[in-house]
Amino acid sequence: MIPKTNIEKQLTALSASLAPITPEVEAWAEKNIFLNWAVLSRGKFYCLQCAHSWKPDNVSACSKFTNCTACKGKLKMQSYNQVHFKEVEYFAVLETCAGYQVVRVVIAYKHMKKNFTPTYFCKEVMQHWINQKGDVRSFSIGTNVFSNAIDAWKFYSPLEIKPKDFLRNAKYYINPYKVYPNIKVLALLKRNGFKNSVYNIAPHLLFSSLLTDPTAETLLKAKQQNLLQYYLGASRQRVKQNWQAVKTVIRNNYNIADVQIWEDYLELLRYFKKDLSCASFVCPENLTQAHDRLVQKKRELLRKKKLHDLRLEIEKAQKRYASDKKRFFGLFFKEKELSISVIENVRDFMQEGDDLGHCVFTNEYYDRKDSLILSAKVADQSVETIEISLSRMEILQCRGFKNKPSKHHKQILSLLSQNLYRIKERLQKKKKIVS
Repeated sequence: MIPKTNIEKQLTALSASLAPITPEVEAWAEKNIFLNWAVLSRGKFYCLQCAHSWKPDNVSACSKFTNCTACKGKLKMQSYNQVHFKEVEYFAVLETCAGYQVVRVVIAYKHMKKNFTPTYFCKEVMQHWINQKGDVRSFSIGTNVFSNAIDAWKFYSPLEIKPKDFLRNAKYYINPYKVYPNIKVLALLKRNGFKNSVYNIAPHLLFSSLLTDPTAETLLKAKQQNLLQYYLGASRQRVKQNWQAVKTVIRNNYNIADVQIWEDYLELLRYFKKDLSCASFVCPENLTQAHDRLVQKKRELLRKKKLHDLRLEIEKAQKRYASDKKRFFGLFFKEKELSISVIENVRDFMQEGDDLGHCVFTNEYYDRKDSLILSAKVADQSVETIEISLSRMEILQCRGFKNKPSKHHKQILSLLSQNLYRIKERLQKKKKIVS
């Protein structure tokens, strides 16, 4: 994109004046953002860090990790029978320039092959420039427009300034794995609570929010990192709706172990007309037990209704639910014995909640406009329930029995991530029809 406005021309000149990523930064990345790997091939272990090979005494005892007999490093075993592969990670460098906070995003590759030491490659792919009002303008090198992969970069292309709505595309919304520890930030950010950690939040999002959103500033200064992560994820409105309870948490220095469970718990407290300014309700000693107790209590109350009333309630809810989510009905993903499908009937929400002992029915997840709820099954038995944000096209939660992850959790997340584009296609088709 050719810079047109004075601001775009100024930022383009400032970007060109930045020094290249230094060898010291690249050396730090090589040591700190990658795992050390080993591979088993033809009965021998190969260290992909120092190129040493040896024959193990007990192969089965090293199914996940082993130690190299030469460099003494702890190595993770490569699960696939391949001897040539790469690892890709992103890291960020934080700088200041001419009154702007600059977040430089770098992609790093580690190429590995047995009998060889690894080789590395780093390339700066994005820059985020944040002014003191919290406005963000981004630079990026070119990408393959026909690919949905986030790392389909054209490394030969230069950094160019992008439109203001550039980061709305999830393809470019990158949260770096680590931040280079020698950081430079604006004094205004330090005043607003930033010290030295981004708490696994995309730095440009954290900095912009600290400069524009008093709620984010309050949560950071109160050391409510879990709430801050949740708030800046996809749940700003929910946190603001529960602000009375949040203030109770802050006053009592309560650490919320699982914010999504806690918010579901607050909905249950409202259902039973409990005071959300009372610490004994809002800050339970054992959140999971308190949540499950109220879920069971509400479930029992619902089941005491007359069957006729319950049927009418489900029928009315089904009409609303089908009207909102019918375009997603029929979506089905399968991998071996695992299958994932959209829950199409409100009655199935009740069954899902009964089978897995959580609140997907009692807290009326079928009425959430921005959420799509799916069920993961193995051998026709529900193992986890998934909630996806339709506006951000990301997985909000994925919970099994009693809200704990099942043994299939990683496989479920992987299969779902591979098929998010299919959900997005259904959503975009509806938008085209409406327009």
